[in-house]
Amino acid sequence: MEWRRSSRSGSNGECVELRQDLAAVRDSKRPGVTLPVTRTAVRELITRLSR
Repeated sequence: MEWRRSSRSGSNGECVELRQDLAAVRDSKRPGVTLPVTRTAVRELITRLSR
């Protein structure tokens, strides 16, 4: 599975990417470093950001 970037991310390379199969996030500027998160935490983050 591939890392996904928001369609609203600009072309400046400063964005957060998600990977569903790992339940992890990473900074696109430092792709070798990932932060494991629960799926619940990702859903809650997306819900809060979309308000």
